[in-house]
Amino acid sequence: MSQTWKKVAVAIATAGLFATSLAACSSERDTPPAATGGATDAATDAANGGGGLIGIAMPTKALERWNRDGSHLVELLEAAGFETSLQYADNKTDQQISQIENMINDGAKVLVIASIDGTTLGPVLEQAAAKDVKVIAYDRLINETPNVDYYATFDNYKVGQLQGQFIEDALGLKDGKGPFNFEPFAGSPDDNNAKFFFQGAWDILKQYVDSGKLVVPSGKAPATDDAWKNIGILGWGSDDAQSEMENRLNSFYGGDTKVEVVLSPNDSLALGIAQALTGAGYKAGEGWPVLTGQDADQANVLNMLAGKQSMTVWKDTRALGDAVANMVEEITSGKEVTTNDNETYNNNVKVVPTLLLDPLVVTPDTVEKDLVDSGFYKASDLGL
Repeated sequence: MSQTWKKVAVAIATAGLFATSLAACSSERDTPPAATGGATDAATDAANGGGGLIGIAMPTKALERWNRDGSHLVELLEAAGFETSLQYADNKTDQQISQIENMINDGAKVLVIASIDGTTLGPVLEQAAAKDVKVIAYDRLINETPNVDYYATFDNYKVGQLQGQFIEDALGLKDGKGPFNFEPFAGSPDDNNAKFFFQGAWDILKQYVDSGKLVVPSGKAPATDDAWKNIGILGWGSDDAQSEMENRLNSFYGGDTKVEVVLSPNDSLALGIAQALTGAGYKAGEGWPVLTGQDADQANVLNMLAGKQSMTVWKDTRALGDAVANMVEEITSGKEVTTNDNETYNNNVKVVPTLLLDPLVVTPDTVEKDLVDSGFYKASDLGL
């Protein structure tokens, strides 16, 4: 496996306070509130002329995490004296391009973009560059263009590693246990992050597939680094993941042949996979497979507590929002922008200066400590 995937994330401390309110925000352009006492440094700079319009382009409202991310960014930036335009594009690339064009024409100083397809934004970002609009790629790298200035994300290769290590430990693979029936899934082929998630996990699990300790009855074990796209679920759809899992169960399992472990790169896919398992007669606590996830979506945390998901990799998107809001303030006030990886993320045109944050494994036993005590959820949200 290529060593280009191997890297160690640099942990960072991010500025700002975590928001406890994540109310839904209008997709229309909002009017910023007046600065109040106890303003942050960003608010002070904005009040001295550093404010202005910040465009925020999110891919879809269909996934819980993007709603959280968008609302948190709006809350932070407006508290700092900026005006915001938050737009969701229903996972439609043309719609996202049109929204970004409108933000540029409205005079945005900075664009924060979580792209749907990171290879399609080159022309619209040329328009941004012509007007000296700075671009921050938010959690998904924007590819094939020189006009992306910064990238802020979690260590997505590490996300996959954590999933792979969890499977390795849960099954005792290092101790020679096995074989186990295993079904791997991958994320959306048009999402640049999906390859990092899969490669992180596959760099750990492939050795066990090769040795026969993990057996893939469906035959859907990628043979090469790029073949992960063949098992990718376009758009990260829960329904599509459910259909794919149902097909595998109906075609390759039955009788005494049971699936024992499923690699799911995120919670949306895990939700559909769990539905398929339930429909096929699998029961929590009675041979339910090891099932991974990512994002700590509420429905999945509830599944974890019910014994229908083994773990989730939590990327505290409040911390990502804090970091990006700080980067916006640094850009608009002419400060040096905080990054900690200026070597790894090549978008096929340039190496994009990147700010990496570390993810965290959450299991049913740590839900209360990690997700409730931190304020990410209320105990009542999870029936605790």
